[in-house]
Amino acid sequence: MTVQELHDLLIDTITETIISQLQKPKEYPKTSDNKRYVYGLQGLANLLNCSKVTASRIKQSGKIDKAISQYGKTIVIDADLAVELLGRANRRM
Repeated sequence: MTVQELHDLLIDTITETIISQLQKPKEYPKTSDNKRYVYGLQGLANLLNCSKVTASRIKQSGKIDKAISQYGKTIVIDADLAVELLGRANRRM
């Protein structure tokens, strides 16, 4: 196998892996009460597929306050409720 063939094989494999990961919906673990939670601003950013700065702005806007529980620096967000509240907020605009 030549270096070029190895390079092409690696590029194809990496591309297929990235595409398959992008097409899978993100799964968040459910708790015993069947709710999905995300933790911290990074968890909110991953849920909403945005940057951490944008997630911070959304949190500070107050649109998802009902979905957020904060204990000191620990942020726990009800994922389903947050998405629902954001959907309602966007419909009003």
